[in-house]
Amino acid sequence: MSETSRSQAHVHRESPDGAPAPVGTRTAGVRRTAAGVSELVQVALPLISAWLPTQRWYAGKGRAITGLHPVVGTPLQVGDPALLHLLLRVEHGGGAAAQGDIYQLLLGIRSQPPTGIGPQAVLGRLAGGTYDGATLYDAVHDPELTGRLLEHLATGDRFGSLSFRRTPGSGLPSNIPGRASTAEQSNSSVIYDTSFILKLFRRISPGTNPDLELSLALSRAGSTRIPRVAAWFESRLERSEPATLGLLQRYLPDAEDGWELALDQVARLKGDPSPGNFAIEAHRLGRATAEVHRVLARTMPTARLDRERIELLAGAMADRLDSAVAAVPGLLRYRSALRAAFQQLTADHLDGLQVQRIHGDLHLGQAMRTPQGWVLLDFEGEPAKPLAERRLPQPALRDVAAMLRSFDYAAAHLLAGAPGPDPELAHLASAWAARNRAAYCAGYTAGGGDDPTASPELMRALEIDKAVYEVVYEARHRPSWLPIPLAAINRLALTV
Repeated sequence: MSETSRSQAHVHRESPDGAPAPVGTRTAGVRRTAAGVSELVQVALPLISAWLPTQRWYAGKGRAITGLHPVVGTPLQVGDPALLHLLLRVEHGGGAAAQGDIYQLLLGIRSQPPTGIGPQAVLGRLAGGTYDGATLYDAVHDPELTGRLLEHLATGDRFGSLSFRRTPGSGLPSNIPGRASTAEQSNSSVIYDTSFILKLFRRISPGTNPDLELSLALSRAGSTRIPRVAAWFESRLERSEPATLGLLQRYLPDAEDGWELALDQVARLKGDPSPGNFAIEAHRLGRATAEVHRVLARTMPTARLDRERIELLAGAMADRLDSAVAAVPGLLRYRSALRAAFQQLTADHLDGLQVQRIHGDLHLGQAMRTPQGWVLLDFEGEPAKPLAERRLPQPALRDVAAMLRSFDYAAAHLLAGAPGPDPELAHLASAWAARNRAAYCAGYTAGGGDDPTASPELMRALEIDKAVYEVVYEARHRPSWLPIPLAAINRLALTV
C-alpha cells in the first residue's frame, strides 16, 4: 500500500491527573499531579511554538502565533521514555479578532536523545523544571511509544476525558511497534506491521470526525469498499460532544495507490499515443463509488431539497467564488460566467434533488486498488471546511465531480517538465482525461448511481465549485500547480 495516500470486553482504567514521573527515576509510588503536567507543558511551550509552523499539517502558516493555551494534558506513559498527550489551542491575532485552532500533540520525553528519529521530529531540550535537560520530540516517530498507543486502543483504556474505544471482534494485538508514515499529509499516520494503520487527526474540532462516522457506518453495514474500523479514541472538550482524535483501520499491504496508477498510465502516453487501459479501472472505480453512496444513503440520513434550499446551495457556491476572487484576482475575468452556472441550479427540474452523506474530498489519491477491487479512504472531507459543514448531506454527484477533477490533474502531469507549449502532448493529455472521465461516469451509473450525464447543469456547477476550491488551495500551497485548476475554470466558463 502506498504511503502517499495514507495519511488506516471493555477495560476501563482511570488514571490520576498529572505528569509522567521524572525521566530516569522509578515510577513505582510516584504521585502524578496536575501541577506536574502544568509545569511540563509550560516548559515545553517555547519549543512547541518554534516547532509547530514547520509541520506539514499545521494550518496557521504565514500567521504569527499570539497565544498557546493548553486545553488538556494526559500522561500515557511514565518513566524514561515518557509519553504525554496534549491538546493545545493555538491563537493568531489579538483582542476580539483573535482566532484559534486546537491541535493534537503526542510528545515523547527521553533523558538521552532518541535514536532513529529524524531531526524534524525533535523539538529540543527542555530547560528548567523536573525534566531539565531531557529531549522533547514528536512521539509519532517513536516505535516504542506508538506501540504503547496501540496497547491503549487494544485494552479500551480511559484517562479522564480521554477514551480509547475498539470495535467488537477487532482482534487488536498489544505488542506491535508502530512506524510513522513518510507521506506528506494534513494528519499523521502510524503503521503497525502489515495489520493496522492509525490516523492521528492533528487539527481538532468538537464532534465526531466524518472519517470515523462514515467509516463506522460502512463497516457496520458490511461494505468491502473501505478498510474496516478496528478502534478509535476521543476526548470530550469542555461540554461539547467528544472530539475524534484518532482512527485505527485495517491496513491494506497489497493495495496500489490510484493516483500512482493513473500517473503511470499517463507517463506511458509519451511512448504510446494510445489512450491506455486505465479506463477499465476508471469504470470499476466508478462502480465502487456508487456502491459506497448506496450504502451511505441506506444507513445515514437523506433529504430532498426544495427550490429555496437549492437557491441556498447555489448561493453558497457563489459566496465561495467571491471569496476566491478576493484571494486570487486571476479569477475575476471568469466571475460572471461562473455565477451564471450557479444560477442555473435554480431551474425547476432540480427541485427535489436528493442529498446524502458523501465522501466529501474524493480523488484518485483517496482510492486504492486491491486484489479484491477498489477501496476508498479518508472520509474526512475537505479539511479547510468547518466540521459541521463537512457533516452536512450533499448531492452525491459532488464526489463524482471531484473525481473528474482528479483525472484532469493526472493528465496535466503529461505536460510537466515540457520546455514549452506542446500541442501534441496537450491533445494526448486531454484525450486521456476525457476517456477516463467518461469511463468513470459510466461505471458510476452501472453501479446504481444517478447518471451524471443526465444532470449537466448540476455537474458543471459542482465541478466549478471544486475547481474554485483548488485555485485557492494551489495559490496558497503549490503555486506551480495553479494553471491546472485555472485551465478547468477557463474550459467550464466557456460551456455556460
